[in-house]
Amino acid sequence: MATAATMRRCEITGLSVDRSAERLIMLNAVTAVVYLTIGGVLALLIALTRWQAVHLLAPQRFYEFVSTHGMVMLIFWILFFEVAGLIFASTVLLSTRMVIPWLSWIAYLMMLGGSVIATVLMLSGQATVMFTSYPPLRAETPWYYAAVLVFAVGAILAVVHFFVNIVAARLRGDVGSLPLFTFALMGAAIIALWSLLSGALALFPVFLWALGVIPEVDPGIYRLLYWGLGHGAQQVNLAAMVGVWYGLASLTTGARPLNEGLSRIAIVLYVLFINMGAMHHLLVDPGLGTWVKNVNASYFMYAAVMGSLIHAFSIPASMELALRERGYRRGLFEWLRRAPWGEPGFAALVVSMILFGLLGGISGVIIGGPQVNMISHNTLLVPAHFHMTVVAGTTLAFMGIAYYLVPLIFQRQLLFRRLAQWQPYVYGLGMLIFGIGMGLAGHWGVPRRHWDITFSTAPVLGVNLQELRPEIAVFLAMMGIGGIIAVIGGAMFVAVAVATVFVGQRTARPAVGRIVPEAFSPYPAIAGGSGEPAAAAAHRTFEVPGTLVISVVFLILFIFLYGFSWFELSRVPWKIG
Repeated sequence: MATAATMRRCEITGLSVDRSAERLIMLNAVTAVVYLTIGGVLALLIALTRWQAVHLLAPQRFYEFVSTHGMVMLIFWILFFEVAGLIFASTVLLSTRMVIPWLSWIAYLMMLGGSVIATVLMLSGQATVMFTSYPPLRAETPWYYAAVLVFAVGAILAVVHFFVNIVAARLRGDVGSLPLFTFALMGAAIIALWSLLSGALALFPVFLWALGVIPEVDPGIYRLLYWGLGHGAQQVNLAAMVGVWYGLASLTTGARPLNEGLSRIAIVLYVLFINMGAMHHLLVDPGLGTWVKNVNASYFMYAAVMGSLIHAFSIPASMELALRERGYRRGLFEWLRRAPWGEPGFAALVVSMILFGLLGGISGVIIGGPQVNMISHNTLLVPAHFHMTVVAGTTLAFMGIAYYLVPLIFQRQLLFRRLAQWQPYVYGLGMLIFGIGMGLAGHWGVPRRHWDITFSTAPVLGVNLQELRPEIAVFLAMMGIGGIIAVIGGAMFVAVAVATVFVGQRTARPAVGRIVPEAFSPYPAIAGGSGEPAAAAAHRTFEVPGTLVISVVFLILFIFLYGFSWFELSRVPWKIG
C-alpha cells in the first residue's frame, strides 16, 4: 500500500502524486528541454545557411548539423517529453502509484546514454548520415548505430512500462474507463511500439554491416523498415499532441468533448491507419507494387485524416460550448473574442491548431498522395510540411501544457509569466513566416538538404536556381527571418522553464494562471473526461454555430488548395523519350 513517504497530494488539483513517478517526470522533462535547446541553436545555424544571402556554414559543418538537428528535434526532444507525459498519464492523472520504478530508471538511463553518444558522434563529424541513415551511406563508427539502438530499446521499455502501470491500476481497481488524455497517449504508445521496433529492425543489420559482420544491407528492405520509424515517430507526436489539445482546452476554458466516444474512435483511426501514410516515402521503390503504394498512400491514409477532422471540430466546438455556458452567447464569435487569450496555454493551443491544421495538415494530405508527391518529395515543400506539424504543432502544444505541469510537478512558482504570455505568439509568428517561406521555396523547386542552390562548387552544371527564378531569394529570406523569430520564441520558453525549475520559489500551491478548477474533478476534464454527471440540458438550437462557420471556411480552403495543386500538376511538362 502506498504511504505518505511515497505519495503526496497536490494541493491545487487534489491528485495523488507518486514520488518515484514525479522524479522521473522531472528528469525526462529537463532532458527534453536540454535537447530542445540544442536543436534550436542548430536550427538557427541551418536556417541562416539555407538563406542563400547569408550562407553561414561551410558544407561539411552544414551536413553535420543537419544530421544532428534531425535526430535531436524529431526524436530526442520529442520522445523524452512524451515519456514524461506517459508517466504522468499512467500514474499522476489516475492518482495511482507507479509499479516497477526501476524499469523506468533503466529506460531513462538507456535513452540518455544512447542519445548523448549519438549526438556527440554526429556533432564531431563521425556520423554525418542525415536523419535517415540510408545505406550505402555509412557512419565512420559503428557505435553511432549502437547508441541509437540503445536509445530505441530504452524508449521501448518506457512505453512498455506505461502499459504495465495502466494494467496494474486497472487490476487494483484504481481506475475504470481511462480518461481521454490517457487514452490518447495510449494510442500514441501503441504507434510508438510499432515505430521503435521497426526502426530497431532497420538499424540492427546496419550496425552489423558497420562492424563488418555482414557484407551488405539491402537498401530496399532498410527503407521499408526505416519509414515505420521515420514517419511513424511523427504520428506518435500527432496522437500525443491531440491529447494535449484536449487537456489545454479543458484547463483553460473548462471544455469537455461534445462526444467523447467519437473522440476516442478518432484516436483508434490513428492507430489503425496513420502509419499507412509512410508509403509516400517509398513511391519509387521497385520492391513494392503500384497497388500497395496507391492504396496505402491514398485511401488508407484518408481514414486517419478523418480522425484529424473529427478532432479539428470537436476541440474548438467544446471550447465554444464551455464559453457560451459562461454567458458569452452574443453572435457567432463573442465566445472567441472573450476567450482567455492572455493565458499561455490557451494561446499555445490555438496557435498550434491553426499552424498544424492550415499549413501542416492540408499540405500533408496534398503531398501525401502519389501524384503530387512524385514531384515535390525532394524539395523544401516536404520539410516545410513536417516543420508545421512537428515544430509548429506538436512542439508548441507541448510548450503550452508545460506552463502548467512544470509548476505543479516541480512545485515552483512560474517565473516570467509575462514572457510566457507572449511566447506562443512570437514562436507562432516565426513558424508561420518560416513555413510559408520554406513551402514557397519548395514549390518553386528548391531542393531539400542542399547546402548551396547556386551550385557554386559545380559550375560545370550551369545551374543557379536564384538566377533562374529570382523570387526564390525572397522565399529563402522569409525562411531565414522566420527561423530567427521562432528561435527567439523557443528561447523565451526555455528561459521560463529553466528559471521556474531552478530559481522559482518552492511552494505546494504554485500560481498556475486562470485554469478552470473543475478540470480536476474525479473524472478529470484535463484528461478530456466527462467530469461530474450533469442533468441533461434542453437542446433548442445548434449549440456551436461559430465552430461550424470556422469548419466550413477551413473545408473550403482545404478543397481549394487540393484542387489547385492538381491544376498545377496538370501544367507540369513531362518530358518522355
